Amino acid sequence: MEQSERPIRVAIVGGGCAGVTAAFELTRPEHRGRYEVTVYQLGWRLGGKGASGRGVHGRIEEHGLHVWMGWYENAFQILRECYRELDRDFLQAFIPATTIAVTERDTRGQWELWMRSFPPMEGLPGDIGGAARHPTVRDYIVHVVALVRTLFADVVSRAGEALSAPRVTGVPESAAEALAALVHYGELATLAGITQGLALLEVVITSFTDYPGTILVRFLDAAVANARRLLESRLENDPELRRIWQVIDLALATVRGQIRFGLVNDPRGFDAIDDYDCREWLLLNGAAASSVDSGYLRGLYGLGFAYEDGDFQRPRVSAGVALRGFLRAFFTYRGAIFWKMRGGMGDVVFAPLYEVLRRRGVRFAFFHRLRNVRVAGVSGPGAPDAAHVEALDFDVQAEIRDGQPYEPLVTVQGMPAWPSCPDYHQLVDGDRFRHESWDFESHWDERCVATRSLRVGDDFDLAVLAVGIGAIPYVCRDLVGRDPRWREMVDHVRTVATHAFQLWLRTATSDLGWPEPPITLSGFAPPFDTCADMRHLLPLESWPSPPIGLVYFCSVLPDDGDYAEGGSVPARKRELVRALAVDFLRRQAKHLWPRAIDESGEFRWDLLATPVAAIGAGDPAGEGRFATQFWTANVNPSDRYTLALPGSSKYRISPLDATYDNLTIAGDWTECGVNTGCVEAAVISGRLAAHAIARAPRLEDIMGYDHP
Repeated sequence: MEQSERPIRVAIVGGGCAGVTAAFELTRPEHRGRYEVTVYQLGWRLGGKGASGRGVHGRIEEHGLHVWMGWYENAFQILRECYRELDRDFLQAFIPATTIAVTERDTRGQWELWMRSFPPMEGLPGDIGGAARHPTVRDYIVHVVALVRTLFADVVSRAGEALSAPRVTGVPESAAEALAALVHYGELATLAGITQGLALLEVVITSFTDYPGTILVRFLDAAVANARRLLESRLENDPELRRIWQVIDLALATVRGQIRFGLVNDPRGFDAIDDYDCREWLLLNGAAASSVDSGYLRGLYGLGFAYEDGDFQRPRVSAGVALRGFLRAFFTYRGAIFWKMRGGMGDVVFAPLYEVLRRRGVRFAFFHRLRNVRVAGVSGPGAPDAAHVEALDFDVQAEIRDGQPYEPLVTVQGMPAWPSCPDYHQLVDGDRFRHESWDFESHWDERCVATRSLRVGDDFDLAVLAVGIGAIPYVCRDLVGRDPRWREMVDHVRTVATHAFQLWLRTATSDLGWPEPPITLSGFAPPFDTCADMRHLLPLESWPSPPIGLVYFCSVLPDDGDYAEGGSVPARKRELVRALAVDFLRRQAKHLWPRAIDESGEFRWDLLATPVAAIGAGDPAGEGRFATQFWTANVNPSDRYTLALPGSSKYRISPLDATYDNLTIAGDWTECGVNTGCVEAAVISGRLAAHAIARAPRLEDIMGYDHP
């Protein structure tokens, strides 16, 4: 792009993670003001699917449960740089969480809890120039085999076997020959033989660049079959032993599959198995059905909302995407495997980014609803009029008094935050909007005060489309209508609605019978199979008499087809979530908190902490107290979670795609190397969009975008 006398005007549509990341990259000081950025945002707050707000008593109200993972290198890097510009320490905004917990039913149908703590690893996520690098498929196989050896030693110990250390040659060729001999002579019929074989396997896996695949697959088949036979009776009576074995079984299936499918040398990497569902692929590669149905794998599906159409009977996620995510999560995290925010996503992420971007001169046009991306020109090299965006059409939802910029933030406990509703005093006719209940974030509330069209050359030069993919069919009619790739992308890169609720408790969960410290739990009972104890957030709220407990619940919301056009959709879905949450507490809370149930078997609604405003109107009783809590139905097209269904990755379009002369895209729905719905995917995509415009950041500095 040639230098010009004036800055290049970039219109970024959408203020979620991807959009604000693109803005952050384009306004770095090293660009010296080359890019003049304006972010156009629906409603009054940034955040997209990560938006949060502050309600009554400064309560943090989230779209759902947001936990950052220790492998989110790009996301942490951007946020740490943001915090440095504000002279703040990002470690004051995050706390490490080292434990993963899942549940499964025992033989009596009772829920059992399984917890595993992960040791701290060197460094911190987002360290620049540290130990992080781009792992290869071979690296991952080495890690998995080492883990299996450790876990199998635990299994042998629990089984009461006393084994001497295996004798292993350090010569790779000799190790491969010894491994083949173990299989050939039936020496894997004992736990000692299997232990010896795993030690040899590690030598072979670590040393060879071209694996003797036939030998390795034969060994894995024999080792797994014999171990199951030897441990079968013990697994039935020892839940802890059974769970460890299930992890081993799943891990060995991934090793077998990576070898069988030739992923080590396949240039497509994990994308080579994208057409398979993860569970299907694991079964295909020798995992037992009981392992595939285990709480461990169900928990991972739950954390990823991996249920097509929100149907718990249809767990589906691309094997390639899932395997890539599992391996990154368990073997490349830094610091802790999870990091919990000390605040809402809006407080910890989007308020600081907003402040930095404002300082850098970024303009924010709030209350702008995108209606259409108008496209002109002809696609293809050498076309006289290259395909490009000629206009961006918006509805202006509200105008700001005196033509001033909208000031979106409030302060709660000294922390800049986003409110749960707009500041009507700043809006022209704000009292009317409040009285008429205008819903500025609803797809179905199309009321506006004006329209506005931005024209290329007059109002912008380049556009970054950073809305959720669920909104694309509604705001990109020209693109979807004229470009088969865009049609295929919106058809195959699917989304799912989610729902969540939050409980503020007058009693500690430990007093209700919860036996463990605060944790994040997945794989629990539908329709809210994931929950987290978030009591660490209570000091950041402003209750006159603070609650003692705080718990978040979330999951997928089944798609029932009830999305007819009309403003009643959000209200209907919200009432559905309320009813589901109340029923869930009545039926399932006893499994988490035995003492939260009264003698009649009813949930003790008096445990819920009630805001003063509600008490002033008459303290509600019974189930009515739930109305004072927070719940949400995330059904707006742009709020829906991006799935990674089998076979869908090839339909994603990259932010680096140059089909349209002045358009790039950003979001967790693009081809970004991670290809699943998470903060890291969105941030990678935003960085790729910035690279498409400015050739910075360098692609080699975007950790994981070209992950195998």
